[in-house]
Amino acid sequence: MVPTGPEVVSEHTASGQRGAEQGANGTYDVVIIGGGPGGYAAALYGAAAGLSMAIVELDKVGGTCLHRGCVPAKEFLETAAVYRTVAGASQFGISNGTADNAKPTVEFAVSQARKQQVVDQLFKGLSGLLKGRGVALFNGTGTLLPDHKVRITGNDGSTTEITGTDIVLAAGSLPRMIPGFDVDGTVVMTSDEVLALDTLPASVAVVGGGAIGCEFASLFADLGSKVTVFEALPTILTGCDSDVVNVVARSFRKRGIDVKAGMQLQGHTPGPSGQGTVVLYGDGEKLAVDAVVVSVGRRPRTDGLLAEGTGVIIDERGFVVADEMMLTAAPGVWAVGDVVANTPQLAHVGFAEAIVVIKSILGEPVLPVDYDRVPWAIYCHPEVAFAGLTEAAAKEAGYDIVVKKDPFGGNSRARIIGDTEGVVKVIAQRRPDGTAGKILGVHMAGPWVTEQLGAGYLAVNWEATPDEVAQFIQPHPSLSETFGETVLALTGRGLHVA
Repeated sequence: MVPTGPEVVSEHTASGQRGAEQGANGTYDVVIIGGGPGGYAAALYGAAAGLSMAIVELDKVGGTCLHRGCVPAKEFLETAAVYRTVAGASQFGISNGTADNAKPTVEFAVSQARKQQVVDQLFKGLSGLLKGRGVALFNGTGTLLPDHKVRITGNDGSTTEITGTDIVLAAGSLPRMIPGFDVDGTVVMTSDEVLALDTLPASVAVVGGGAIGCEFASLFADLGSKVTVFEALPTILTGCDSDVVNVVARSFRKRGIDVKAGMQLQGHTPGPSGQGTVVLYGDGEKLAVDAVVVSVGRRPRTDGLLAEGTGVIIDERGFVVADEMMLTAAPGVWAVGDVVANTPQLAHVGFAEAIVVIKSILGEPVLPVDYDRVPWAIYCHPEVAFAGLTEAAAKEAGYDIVVKKDPFGGNSRARIIGDTEGVVKVIAQRRPDGTAGKILGVHMAGPWVTEQLGAGYLAVNWEATPDEVAQFIQPHPSLSETFGETVLALTGRGLHVA
């Protein structure tokens, strides 16, 4: 830890030399293993405060999120959205001059190239930010040794050691696999391989109906693939509010996505003439598909992360154990992101955890991340976004609640853009007089709800009441009006909501 007075911050931000000077003897204020969202956020935030920072990264800074996850996946989902727009242009009186029944064509290699361009531009910008703030970057595999030393093993087998007064473990995660579905990159794929495709399979089995699985199912279906989703649990999107799940499930059915929930898989066998594969499921049932996408969650990347004697505890599932301030069992060793036990594995949560760590190292006041109230965003069509307790969770927690729902069908902007599937649902604690008190949860499914959650997130985290939130004016016509109308209805005097 170093002083954080104005002179230190000024010196660091002016020249970026402080990290280089301390790095000359291999010692830094903070050494971070992993350059994904949690890792690079810690580096940027710490460097802005005048700390000398070093990142050890196996591949490229930005991690899975930038290169093989959030960003490329959303790029392809945007391709699907553009396809839907073009395919539905005739309802707005716009024709491309072809026959009425002509469908747009998808040149997925072009979309792949555009995706890579977006990723490369963001990577270049992030790399420039880190360099500009004097963050030292070491390429290789980082292993924490005792006494806050980090061994860096390069791809050529060479090793070097650096030391940090504090250490941040931010090694991220890998796709989780299931027995009987070994990845070959052609027929059986994880998100890593899907996001590198140049052509679209005609038929796809998506194994896993969580956020990632539903995004891939929506993407493939919109671009013309025949999609079947296999989910072992009773419903897709487990953890989401039931009304939100119903909206997505109904949309999937209308678009021909076959969801087989509560279904166990037995494996797969080579397809006819060696093409594709045949998925075995249920009671001897079979489904021939061109590709299988396994999306059953992610596992922590902790293999080789720790040497003996560090004092850091790894749980039975392979996650690093840390307290609410992200401190592990070893003094001065912190952990953030997907590698940490019992966290949502969301990139933006990694950002927040990184700030908690750096403020703690600096001795500044800081609150831990409240995982029950973080914002969630799922980019399938229709989109899903929420913060706080679901209706079922609120009841299970013992709350007496008041609930209001407002469909997007009555929203003027939704009608204008021709996208009316969806709902906004607000859950509040019931006061003794029966009126709605503290807002406990905000849940949305529909057009662009991932961009609308901000007001609901603030309401939940500020423990605001409908009376307080209803005073804020929503622009008209806008999609965000639906949230405002739902909250206003909770005051007992709604305009367009019963």
